[in-house]
Amino acid sequence: MPVSALILTLNEEKNLPGCIASLRWANDIVVLDSGSTDRTVELAASLGCRVFHRAFDNWSAHQRWAVRNLPFRHPWVLNIDADERVPGELAGEIAAAVAAPGCAAFRIRRRDYFQGVWLKHATFYPTWLVRLYRPPAVRFERLVNPVTCVEGPVGELRNHIDHWPFSKGIDHWVERHNAYSNFEAREYTGRRPLEWRGLFLPEPNRRRQALKSLFSRMPFRPAIKFAYLYLLHGGWLDGRAGFDYSVLQSFYEYLISVKVAELRGRSEKAA
Repeated sequence: MPVSALILTLNEEKNLPGCIASLRWANDIVVLDSGSTDRTVELAASLGCRVFHRAFDNWSAHQRWAVRNLPFRHPWVLNIDADERVPGELAGEIAAAVAAPGCAAFRIRRRDYFQGVWLKHATFYPTWLVRLYRPPAVRFERLVNPVTCVEGPVGELRNHIDHWPFSKGIDHWVERHNAYSNFEAREYTGRRPLEWRGLFLPEPNRRRQALKSLFSRMPFRPAIKFAYLYLLHGGWLDGRAGFDYSVLQSFYEYLISVKVAELRGRSEKAA
């Protein structure tokens, strides 16, 4: 099919082989590495990928550079992380989607797994992510968890990407989200005026962005996030995995909160 797969990597030797195996239908797999010190680059090359290198600065800039500068062999790009997998049903749906005229991009739902359980309730499922697109039609916003903005019609696929965010263990998840919280704190500190209209837009990414902006203005965010994920969204239905994940997400929100306070304190002292 006329689709190139794009994988952004940093020390992904554990996840990369499984990810590439799920992309066996693609004859162009592009890896953009950010300075791995393990066997990521060696593995990618040995598994038939084309490997490129760029120092990481932030997610939006990194992805923007990738779609503007990498020499993809096909007009469509599937953006996938090393800890994600593309089931066969989704691959078949992708083939049908890119063969049909009309759309500039497609949203795909993601299933997150923790402790062997699909977190159907303890996450924000269904989270629709623009992952399949024509590069000239997209741009990216936000320093972390970027929003993909599309110029043109956007379709939706029925099947899921499978995501294993804890494949490297709890330590790695905490370390990664500690880094993510630095970017989120910068986003919250430099936030724009709230666009109330965005809360009612039908486009999921724009609506989610507006909700995040509203949420960033609320007090007691860590407690609110736990209550929403575990109680209101039904995280308790996911068993122990749902409880543990809801606690981890509230901890992540707490990190963001204290870092926002720290950044604002520094700004006031400098003023």
